[in-house]
Amino acid sequence: MKRDLDAVAEEVKRRVQEDLRSRGDFPAIRPFPRATGEIPDEPETQLVVLGVDHPYAREAGNLAQAEAQAILDARGNSPRLFKNALVFLAADRTRLTELDEAARFYLAWESIEKDKDELGLDGFQSRQVTNQKATWNTAVKGRVGETYCWLLFPTQPNPQAALQWQAVKLSGPDPLSVRASKKLRSDTQMASQYAPTLLRQDLDKIPLWRGDHVSVNQLVEDYAKYPYLQRLRGPEVLVASIQDGLSRTTWTAETFAIADTWDEKRQRYVGLRGNCQVRVEPDSASLLVKPDTALRQMEADSPTPGSVPGSAGVPTTPITNAGQAPAGVGGGAIAPAPPAKPTRFYGSVKLNPARLNRDAAQVSAEVVQHLASLLGAEVEVTLEINAHVTEGIPDNVVRTVSENCKTLKFQNQGFEQE
Repeated sequence: MKRDLDAVAEEVKRRVQEDLRSRGDFPAIRPFPRATGEIPDEPETQLVVLGVDHPYAREAGNLAQAEAQAILDARGNSPRLFKNALVFLAADRTRLTELDEAARFYLAWESIEKDKDELGLDGFQSRQVTNQKATWNTAVKGRVGETYCWLLFPTQPNPQAALQWQAVKLSGPDPLSVRASKKLRSDTQMASQYAPTLLRQDLDKIPLWRGDHVSVNQLVEDYAKYPYLQRLRGPEVLVASIQDGLSRTTWTAETFAIADTWDEKRQRYVGLRGNCQVRVEPDSASLLVKPDTALRQMEADSPTPGSVPGSAGVPTTPITNAGQAPAGVGGGAIAPAPPAKPTRFYGSVKLNPARLNRDAAQVSAEVVQHLASLLGAEVEVTLEINAHVTEGIPDNVVRTVSENCKTLKFQNQGFEQE
């Protein structure tokens, strides 16, 4: 009997691992760990698939959550550092019985098929065995997705709050890891992109600054460690955000500057710069610097306009090739008026329907809010939707969308035939 139980468990394990070949957005997938030490402590987000002996049920202290907590707390005998880089997939305790049953029937018919010659089956019986095996093979595949349907991950509302576990039920036809990564993205629980303005908000609000600066490698550790920060797919997401923030002309108000190092003896930053194209590595010790701190040093380092180096700031009059002062310098000429500032802005952008919440939020934070915050600004935002369905839109969808459009007070909406 035990041998049969082992065979069923191994068949379920094999089927799940086969499904996990599609990794979704996860840099790494760790199926069926036998001990906490088998899960590396790394800053990239990992999907840990718990075994059938740790199913999930809607009750406190269930086996799946207990095992996830043990993995989250330690790697072997050492405390785990990167707790914000783990999410867990568990089987539903109730549906596990159905998966087990399907696997048993499949293995039984497979065994009969292997021994059909010894059993003396005729052609009709052989075909019947083959059909039954195919039927239960399909059943096992379907029940794998129905059974491994619970996504567990730790959350923390703020640094002072206690760690909490979120359990989200997955559904859909996609492979397990694809469904899990889609759900994490749609719920903003794992980001593949992170706006530098959001990074700046975290730096100021948490705060993540260590004094007036923080190193890149320290931030990589922070985002992988602390569940009160946005879970990132991996360090490359943070690096891209930093590089984007450094390249912006608005860095003084919205993002940050960068320096190679801090000179403790001279009390100044070395290699300080902003609005620049910089290649950053996740293990870089370069420092992100608060904009106001960076500006103070930059202004102090800048020579007084019109002065000659070494002249202690005494102003001089620049001379042209003809030995004459240029127009507007000591000659009484009037400087040209500055160019008129633009008074209107317009723009359009395509949004990914699968990532509408995230993309719309980024447009709001990085474009709309800057314009709306200006004195006397009148900002209008219009969402335009164009959908083409080759096979035609079903009546129930036409009815639902039309009613929802009326409820949401769409100015223009309608369906048409080509």
